[in-house]
Amino acid sequence: MLSKLQKLLRWIVLLFFGSTILAVLVYKWCPVYVTPLMVIRCAQQVSHGERIRLKHHWVPLDSMSIYMPVAVMASEDQRFLTHNGFDFIEINKTIKERKSGKRFRGGSTISQQTAKNVFLWPKQSWVRKGLEAYFTVLIEFIWGKERIMEVYLNSIEMGDGIYGAEAVAQQHFGRRAITLTRPNCALIAATLPNPLKYNSKEPSSYMLKRQTAIMAQMRHIDVFPKK
Repeated sequence: MLSKLQKLLRWIVLLFFGSTILAVLVYKWCPVYVTPLMVIRCAQQVSHGERIRLKHHWVPLDSMSIYMPVAVMASEDQRFLTHNGFDFIEINKTIKERKSGKRFRGGSTISQQTAKNVFLWPKQSWVRKGLEAYFTVLIEFIWGKERIMEVYLNSIEMGDGIYGAEAVAQQHFGRRAITLTRPNCALIAATLPNPLKYNSKEPSSYMLKRQTAIMAQMRHIDVFPKK
């Protein structure tokens, strides 16, 4: 009985690692057309008796404004190009803020957010955080920074039913992602802490202040290197 259980556990482990590595390999080249969050949001809309709102148009990184990666790095992860998926400087700051009882910031990098968006569910738990770390290591090793940024900018929630740079460019600015201006990109990046609360189409005074701060930080970040 014990040997059968051990054999079953081995197969479960092999299946887990085999399937997850295969999924990461597939998404190294294939567009990510749907994410768990998109499915969850659509299910919530249906359960509330609302029409489904889902705007998502995959485009390659070269079809986005050169300022879009710069803006999200300035806003979300300024050490994106130099860390290995985990920003331990920000993690230490978060730990200190938590211990002091202050309102603490999120320490997740763009790589971690991408891993969560594409492969996992949004609700916080230790299991999800562990799986998030696992997938972050995989995509850093298999995808590399350019692909991570491309998937991030195509899959992240940027408004109510709006996912990715191309969709938000069309819905909120009436233009293609490649024609977004520097201020447009900074304003979009300013919504990312809570894209259901903050609206890049109708920005509040707080949003405009964040836009100005992000644009100031963008001056210190190089344009994202492309092939």
